[in-house]
Amino acid sequence: MHTRLAVNGDLPLWAAILACVLAFASLGVLFVYELRRRERGGPAIVLTGVLAVAALLGAIARPVRIAARESVIGAKVIVLSDTSRSMALAQDGKRVRAEVRDRAVQDVVQRAKDARMLVLGFGDGAPSPLGGKPGAEPTRSSAPRSDLTTALRAIGASAEERPQAIVVVSDGRLDDPGEEATAETLGALGRDLKVPIHTVATTRASPPDASVRRVSAAGAAVAHVPVPLRVEVGCAGGLSCDELTVTARELREDGPPALLATGLSHLKDGKGTVDLAVTLDRAGARILEVAITPPSGDAIPENDRRLLTFNVARERVRVLHVAGRPTTDVRALRQWLKSDASVDVVAFFILRTTADNPNARQEDLSLIPFPVDELFTEHLPSFDAVVLQDFDAQPYGLERHLPQLARYVRAGGGLIMVGGQNSFVAGGYASTPLADVLPVTLDGSSGATAADVASIVPAWTDDGRGAPLLAPLRDIVGEELPQMPGTNVVGDVRPGGLVLWAHPTRTTKSGAPMPILAIGDQGDGRSIALGIDGAWQLEFSQLGARTSGRGYGAMWDGLLGWLMRDPRFEPGQLELVAPCVADEPTRLRLRLPQSARADAMSVEVRRLDKQDEPPLRVDVPKRSASSSAVEVTLPALPAGGYTARLKLGSGPTTRRDFACESGGDEWADSRPDRERMRALASATGGSFRDATDDLSLPLPKPAVVSAERHVVPLAPPWAWTLAAAVALGVHWFARRRSGLS
Repeated sequence: MHTRLAVNGDLPLWAAILACVLAFASLGVLFVYELRRRERGGPAIVLTGVLAVAALLGAIARPVRIAARESVIGAKVIVLSDTSRSMALAQDGKRVRAEVRDRAVQDVVQRAKDARMLVLGFGDGAPSPLGGKPGAEPTRSSAPRSDLTTALRAIGASAEERPQAIVVVSDGRLDDPGEEATAETLGALGRDLKVPIHTVATTRASPPDASVRRVSAAGAAVAHVPVPLRVEVGCAGGLSCDELTVTARELREDGPPALLATGLSHLKDGKGTVDLAVTLDRAGARILEVAITPPSGDAIPENDRRLLTFNVARERVRVLHVAGRPTTDVRALRQWLKSDASVDVVAFFILRTTADNPNARQEDLSLIPFPVDELFTEHLPSFDAVVLQDFDAQPYGLERHLPQLARYVRAGGGLIMVGGQNSFVAGGYASTPLADVLPVTLDGSSGATAADVASIVPAWTDDGRGAPLLAPLRDIVGEELPQMPGTNVVGDVRPGGLVLWAHPTRTTKSGAPMPILAIGDQGDGRSIALGIDGAWQLEFSQLGARTSGRGYGAMWDGLLGWLMRDPRFEPGQLELVAPCVADEPTRLRLRLPQSARADAMSVEVRRLDKQDEPPLRVDVPKRSASSSAVEVTLPALPAGGYTARLKLGSGPTTRRDFACESGGDEWADSRPDRERMRALASATGGSFRDATDDLSLPLPKPAVVSAERHVVPLAPPWAWTLAAAVALGVHWFARRRSGLS
């Protein structure tokens, strides 16, 4: 219990101060002026005057005795510790910035013994609690951003007790507030919370480092359309960098990285830019590597390249349709391709071979030779898919281009071979490089049957019933299919392929039902074998009449969509839960069909920039009955580009390309920014310290809180009034005796 004296609680503070001022003024008049005018009795005048002033002051203040049980509560102070990846950079060759940060946080906490310290880590989003005490575990530095503004706003919006001061410990390389933030912007951070912000800088000097600081693209990436890139490079820490060579390459699964563009950046004051234009031929997630040739002495090689994932869209699907003759099936397919506004089709009928003699002059010919060389050497990569329909390769000079067409498929292209009198074995494709990228085998041996002319109704397989690419067709026709005039004879489906329709009676050499419609992956690309030329019956038949001919378009929409990896037609889907960080576990979210069995599913991850490394295989855990998604955790991966494939059973896979970077944006610019930390402290009324300085910060004083309080007057008001009246009377009498009026 603590006891102290105080003035009466009903007396305003200003009145108490005024009374004290008037009392001292009265004593001054008494000592300086009136003692000189007295004739006698000086001591009596002084004594009675002092007693009178004291009694009058007591009558005004009416003192009380306060007995209270009190406790001292320190001011709440929040320490914000930067947990972004930039804090994982090496500082002096022996330690990283995070070590200096953690030591500084502990020092601040230890020196502020009278404050209630709360240590929070800030990075991307709202801050989260940390240890910050001696012996605590080191704080991870893995946040992809250093967003101080969001952290401060989250503190201001919290329902918890507001802090009375904030301490920020960082290297100053903040994403928000940015490098261009004005003093007014920085000051607003403190005004919103009405508290000073003290700052502690962990890093003084920039490491010797050349880096790719930023890569920005003008607009979305569209297949076959050049994408302008602006690459910002930098050089700091005393490195000599007058110019840097910048290259852009695409990481591919089918071979070494493909060089897309190169340029030379001239640096001024340690910064430079270069504009590049890259063209990505394939849609989907593509990995682009933008790198510099670093100068000697570069201390951080990890930021010499950036690995970027571009989600390449298609403005239109470019299809090359090559047909041998204008059959009903050919005309139906061509009409559908031309009616779809999202498809850009280049179509050719090949009506004569090089051996044909039209008996006319060349200038009189309206039927020109097929431009085989130009299409299959120069323009083939610009097509998303190639459709070969009822077309014999040998007489038309296409045979020598089949190796190129096979490489095109494995590099990510799409191929559909449609049946007819001159397709598959009948077209001379057996034992050719193109046969190796079809989802079915072809038997070109002597005496092998090339076609079965008997009319048939294709039979649905179990895989066909569950295939998303045929779901639109099944929604229209159910399991009913029209009778079709014969089929090409093919062999068994290749490993990794899937049979969707099969022959109702005919079998392969292995005894399995012969495929009529089969799909399969081929390297980075895909292929489809449709061994009939009667699919037009889905449009022009009794079934077509009942369904208004919608089945034909639904079938081709699914086939072409699956070839283009449209997510609607994929058996499963892959996505990253969060951006991949090198040397840290990565999580993949899988969206699976309800019919998928866990024992038949697996995920395979292969590195794109080091293809000699064996793939990583991960089993898929069981999912709950109420969820269609499941997450798979990959082990820590080194920096690089990767492709993940989800395999469901024995059929084709679903793929997702992604990149893992060591530091990403946080390592792109390794320079500390002490001046931003100093400006933040100055603009908010705080103080700036270096981590090596004395970290005794000017924090708010503790608050005193009374748990129990008793107030007792020293005397009743009338007693103070009576004492003042008596004292004034005695003083008046003494003045009269001394000769004063």
